[in-house]
Amino acid sequence: MSDQLTFTDPVTRFPAITPPKQDQPEPGLDAELIPGTDRGEESYRGTGRLEGRRTLITGADSGIGAAVAIAFAREGADVALNYLPQEEEDAQHIAGVIREAGRSAVLLPGDLADADFCRRLVEDAAEGLGGLDALVNNAGRQIAVESLEEIDDQQWEDTYTVNIHAMFRITQAALKHLPAGSTIVNSTSIQAYDPSPTLVDYASTKAAINNFTKGLAQQLAPRGIRVNAVAPGPIWTPLQVSDGQPKEALPEFGKSTPLGRAGQPTELAPAYVFLTSSESSYVLGETLAVTGGSPTP
Repeated sequence: MSDQLTFTDPVTRFPAITPPKQDQPEPGLDAELIPGTDRGEESYRGTGRLEGRRTLITGADSGIGAAVAIAFAREGADVALNYLPQEEEDAQHIAGVIREAGRSAVLLPGDLADADFCRRLVEDAAEGLGGLDALVNNAGRQIAVESLEEIDDQQWEDTYTVNIHAMFRITQAALKHLPAGSTIVNSTSIQAYDPSPTLVDYASTKAAINNFTKGLAQQLAPRGIRVNAVAPGPIWTPLQVSDGQPKEALPEFGKSTPLGRAGQPTELAPAYVFLTSSESSYVLGETLAVTGGSPTP
């Protein structure tokens, strides 16, 4: 299997998948996903670009967050992993990969819908890592609904609480720990620009994340803290089968991109590494799109 540094055709680097119709209870597990994902266990090669960094990643047990955690560890960072308690199986696997890379993994399960937990999470991460100089706000909630009338107040509020309110609370709590040179990377989505009709609530939160990122980047720039975002396209993760996509749409997931396939989580990881490393020292307020060629503004 090629790694991210090997010259290869992006169309065929990973196979075009045709996922069967399947369902998992929210939030979903990588361990039960068909087909499985590539999070970089065998396909990500580190080069020391984040040596000594101390990173908190939310939603770090599976999918994109797990791939970022593996990449960061391979690049030399210690990682605090946040995830829901019911995702413990996935989280333990990722922690094992991080430790095999010779880095520290701090496991911090808990629900980001709890405002007090969000703030406590940051303190526990800083204590467990011996400080904090990188934050990846990745956790998100996505539930596909056919019509606006079917979205009740609870779903709307839960989606905003996890996707936006938690990001604000965690970032605010982290600022007292982040020295000059620190970075914040937020996960937004192509949905911020090209919303699916079944994801009105989710897509609107992702647009808000873009705006939050750009405004905060300007505010924190004089303090030497850089803020950026990554906008994934259709990436194959447990989010898609735990009601993130209509079940009948799963077999065609990602095939409408110019590359003709869904992305794998490990294909997102280099974007987060770049925005966290000093290579991107003059990049602030940027949303880096990783969409398989689907255009964004």
